[in-house]
Amino acid sequence: MINGSHVVIYSQDAEADRGFLRDVLGFAHVDAGDGWLIFQLPPAELGVHPASGEPQQQHGFYLMCDDIETTLAELTGKGVEVVGAVTNAGWGLLASIKLPSGAELGLYQPRHPVAYDL
Repeated sequence: MINGSHVVIYSQDAEADRGFLRDVLGFAHVDAGDGWLIFQLPPAELGVHPASGEPQQQHGFYLMCDDIETTLAELTGKGVEVVGAVTNAGWGLLASIKLPSGAELGLYQPRHPVAYDL
């Protein structure tokens, strides 16, 4: 049976983004060989959102937090760039942070019941 999930982030500078996840966010990891770090993620949950048009291989990945303002303050204190302002989507407060590669990583404070601690 299914025993986990594996998230992939495609990066223009994988080494720098791996260093960010390891050193700035402090994610525990294993080395799968040749510097390919596989990170332990916090508990996760999966939502399925409606889409229109043809099926796509497009998915979203967000890190979750209990207090987005406090989390963003901690991250900016570590030199992390926040992209734009926090927005209220009703179901959560959203922000994005910039990875060393220039890619953005979503962050949100849920305002809905969470499933990750079931």
